[in-house]
Amino acid sequence: MNRYGIDVTLKNVPVLDPEFTPLLKFNQAFLENASKPISIAVERADGQMATKHTMIHGTPEMYEADCYYIDRMVKTMLWLQGGFKVYVNDKAMYEYLSSVYCKGGAREFDWDFMANIYENAFEVVYTDNVPETKDAPYKAGGNLEGCRIGFDAGGSDRKVSAVIDGETVYSEEVVWYPKITEDPDYHYNGIVEAFKSAAAHMPRVDAVGISSAGIFINNRTMTASLFLKVPKELYDVKVKDIYIRAVKDTFGDVPFVVANDGDVSALAGTMSIKDNNVLGIAMGTSEAVGYIDEEGRITGWLNELAFVPVDANPDAMIDEWAGDIGCGVKYFSQDGVIKLAPAAGIELDESAAPAQKLKVVQALMAEDDPRAAKIYESIGCYLGHTLAYYYETYGFRYVLLLGRVMSGKGGDLLFETCQKVLNDEYPEIAAKFQLTLPDEYFRRVGQSMAVASLPELN
Repeated sequence: MNRYGIDVTLKNVPVLDPEFTPLLKFNQAFLENASKPISIAVERADGQMATKHTMIHGTPEMYEADCYYIDRMVKTMLWLQGGFKVYVNDKAMYEYLSSVYCKGGAREFDWDFMANIYENAFEVVYTDNVPETKDAPYKAGGNLEGCRIGFDAGGSDRKVSAVIDGETVYSEEVVWYPKITEDPDYHYNGIVEAFKSAAAHMPRVDAVGISSAGIFINNRTMTASLFLKVPKELYDVKVKDIYIRAVKDTFGDVPFVVANDGDVSALAGTMSIKDNNVLGIAMGTSEAVGYIDEEGRITGWLNELAFVPVDANPDAMIDEWAGDIGCGVKYFSQDGVIKLAPAAGIELDESAAPAQKLKVVQALMAEDDPRAAKIYESIGCYLGHTLAYYYETYGFRYVLLLGRVMSGKGGDLLFETCQKVLNDEYPEIAAKFQLTLPDEYFRRVGQSMAVASLPELN
């Protein structure tokens, strides 16, 4: 297949999506004849940098391909590692990036989103001196001593546990409705109520660990789906520091950490596997991802792989929120299952909620329906190609696969197909990491224990 003047070949093609073009395969083909050096860095909080040194063609006839390659690279860096300032040392690519990362540009969503979460205007900077990579990872959990609270803020229920010296002595789940509530005091009161409920089962509180979907910088809630309905003027005043206030108002000056739930899942995986360098991917409402590095640390990266491009097909499905095509959310979530259903010959009730549509496909798979099997085989093929792409940045040793899409027979077939594609198409990479599923320890105590273990005691 030809994409932007680049011929891409692959052996394993998703049966229901034959035009799928793995971005890694496109990049490899693109670089075969590229010879002009280019460096790009993306700056995020506290001067941290992600830097890439690569090649483009730099000729008029390959300008479109050059722009596409650099566009996908910068998009990947922004959502994988985060940032609000892009440095580039090629004038033509600087002009191109400036034209799309701006008001009214093709990447206006990303431009605006990153400016908001980093509280800095988004910039593209032309420079001969592109900064080098600079990270600031920090120790991730594993602290079990003392009396701890682990709190997980979900979209439909909130979970809290009381943990004493590594043993969970109390847990509860309470239904709440944060996504449809405008008043942030509702959220604050629910958080404090959960804290107090767990605290009542311990002689004292030494530390508090908090996890939720969202982006957190220095324990501040820069964006999170729980607060979708909160007006911006209230968000800035009452939500960004909501967990900081809740802990200090309830327990005073005790250590606490607020982390993305994907990172906490990856941490729970390291505690279960008893090893580090784990990428956790939860395929549910979206593609939620977390990573614990070789030293057992959280990197401080965004890991928002739902917005990272994986498909170079110009006719790939659009993500309605971000307005971009070919990104992970449409491949590794319930949306991915729903997207493929028509091609499989499965009619779903358009008025049903996405989770209900997934259940229909899961029920068919439980009955060994060959149409449903093709859906999971296709997603497994997507994942095999994409994990090889993710490996280029993370270099993980384990990939932990989670989420409702992975449940039942469909998840087993997805897992099997993914491994086959990796072994066949990327054998050298496949030999370097292990696909794994949650074990009984992880299911039973992993998440609550991991959340509670986040802070170090003073």
